[in-house]
Parts: sequence; C-alpha cells; structure tokens
Amino acid sequence: MQEAVREVADRVLHGAVEQENGVPGVVAMATDREGNFYEGAAGKREVGKDQEMTTDTVFAIFSCTKAVTGVAVMQLVEEGEISLDDPAKEYVPEIADIQVLEGFDSDGEPRERPANTDVTVNQLMLHTAGFGYDFFNEDLLKYGEERDVPSVVTGTMASLRSTLLFDPGERWEYGANIDWVGKVVEGVRGKSLGEVFAERIFEPLGMRETAFTMSEDMRSRRATMHQRGEDGSLTPLPDFELPQNPEQHMGGHGLYGTIGDYMKFIRMVLNEGDGEHGRVLKPETAEAMAQDGLGYMKIKMLPGVIEELSNDAEFFPGMPKSWGYTFMINDEDAPTGRPAGELGWAGLPNLFYWIDRKNGLGGFWATQIFPFADPASFGGHMEFETAVYESAASAV
Repeated sequence: MQEAVREVADRVLHGAVEQENGVPGVVAMATDREGNFYEGAAGKREVGKDQEMTTDTVFAIFSCTKAVTGVAVMQLVEEGEISLDDPAKEYVPEIADIQVLEGFDSDGEPRERPANTDVTVNQLMLHTAGFGYDFFNEDLLKYGEERDVPSVVTGTMASLRSTLLFDPGERWEYGANIDWVGKVVEGVRGKSLGEVFAERIFEPLGMRETAFTMSEDMRSRRATMHQRGEDGSLTPLPDFELPQNPEQHMGGHGLYGTIGDYMKFIRMVLNEGDGEHGRVLKPETAEAMAQDGLGYMKIKMLPGVIEELSNDAEFFPGMPKSWGYTFMINDEDAPTGRPAGELGWAGLPNLFYWIDRKNGLGGFWATQIFPFADPASFGGHMEFETAVYESAASAV
C-alpha cells in the first residue's frame, strides 16, 4: 500500500504547488490504525524564499483545534465531572450575560433581548448554542463593528463577549462555541486549556510538538501564512502569528503543531480512544463523539462574508452533512471514497483532515493560505483523499 500511494500522492502534492496559482507549499499524511503509511511535503514554507516545506513544518492549525477541545470535554463527562446537558453558566458564569440579537435599529444600533433558555454544554459542542463567526455571518460582522468586538484571533475574552444569533438549540451555526466550551474545561479543571491538553491528551498521545505557545524550535519551523489576491497571486504574511501568550487559550482555533503530531490524534480516534502511550478516552466515549447530534438540523454552506478570510465554503455540495462532538459527519458516501458516517473538518488557512473508522484510514492536508476554501488547496485535498482510497482499494 505504501508504494501504491506514494507515487500518486507525491504527484498530487507537486501538482498543487506547480499549477498556475498553486499553493506555496503543502504537507500531507495518511495513516491506518498502526501508523502513517504516507508522509509527503512539496514546495516552500514561504513563497519566494528558499526554505523547503518539510514533514516537520509547524502550522497554525486553526479549527483543527476544535476536536482536541471536544476530547477534553468528553474526558470530563467520562469522569462524571460534568453532564453535556448542564447549563454552561454553571462553569462559566459570564456566558449568562450574552443576549440574543433581534436586529438593528434604523441608525444601526443592535437590538438585543435575553435568551429564552440557558446555553448548554451540549449545544456548544454541536454549534447550536447561537454563537457565530463574523467572517461567516453578516449580522455578526455588523454587530462587531457597532460594538467594537475584537476578532477571535486576538485571543481575548472581549472577542467572546459578543451576541447570540438565535435562541439556544434553534439551529446549527458554526462559530465561537468551542472557545466557550474550552472555558468550561478550564472552569472545571482549574487550569489553562493548554495545561489540560498537555497533561491529558498530548502526553498519552506522544504529541510533543503541539501547543498554544510555540517553542523557539517550533517557531523556527513555522510555515508562513499567505494571502491569496483576487488575481490569484500569493502575498506572504511573515509577521502573522496567533498570540503566543493570549489572555484566553482559544479552544476553537489556537493551536500550533506539526501534521505528524495530529496524525497521532487521528489514530487515537481510529483506535477508539487508545493512544500510543496510554488511553485518552473509553471506547464508548470515542464512539459517542462520532454520532450525529443534530437530528433534523443539517450543516449549511459557510458564506464568505469577509472575503480576505473565506470564500463560500461547503464540503461535498448537495450532500447532507451532520455534526458530532466535534466533527462534521457526511451522511452519504463521498465521491472521494470516504464512507457515509465518517468524520472530518478543517482549519481556516486551508487545512483539511478526515477520519474513517470503518476502513481504519485517516489523512491530513495542510497549507497556510487565506481565504478558506482556496481552489488549489481544497482541490488538492480532494485529490489526495481520493488517491489514498484508490490506492487502498488496489492494494486489497
């Protein structure tokens, strides 16, 4: 299988770099339950520079952080420390102060009211609490401008003290929910989210190069962020870096790490909670994380409201998709070969992963490009995933 996938996957990576308006550089890996059977890198860490992209390059993984936070929450549930049905205000009292946005007055002033019900931990995990992201929601963008709410990438509490877009439980809206659920973890554990991750997740998984705060060695291997222009050109953003000693560790997006480290996390899910150096979750808990929690509600397309940060984005358009704790679930077989009922998600600078428990396969495609849903990077990810499944089928 290794030989079967290497040639075709290498071709996909180099094609993504070498095509017109391609990616500056990419790292991609694929794993089974035992270990990685493909590790590849192509291109440069920064366009116009000589430093090669390598498999130990460090990335800002953005929303790939969310699943790690989800595991930290489910560990608390296992231990009986919390229930998913608990009101989040029991652990984070300030969440009770967030009101529901009803609209705007003629002068643009937001109109708000108290929520009909308390936000629960479950709703935060499922993105049904009412929180959003301003780069995916026009009302939230307008609200933030009127009330001077800072961006979530500032790592501040002020960025979370925004508004609810609807009453808790009403529908699915992707947003800052997992940042709040990270605060639930901190409230119960009495430690920062980074400390909790290090002790209870990264140590048993052997993830020694993933953290909210980079070591100097990690920073020396960091890939540069890039901005895609309207003409398709790429501009390096060498000074872009998430706050390294933030006021708040953001459970929704704050981690830096290598892709090799994240593959250990993916294998833990494939192995029902068992890590390389110890168990992280009970098998039944790992299974519970992979179940649809939305029911009749479905994931919707993410509209690119802030064009510098995201294009309109949707995985497998036209296919119904659900949400678990805290992954997207494709309800039908995907064209790449991913079976129905399996897991995946992404990070804003065009990082994408999938976890196929049925076949014992997982993979990750990583670049550092804004806006999200970049055609070259997302297309490369789809080709890479397809190549892994086709190689797996031919090896049987």
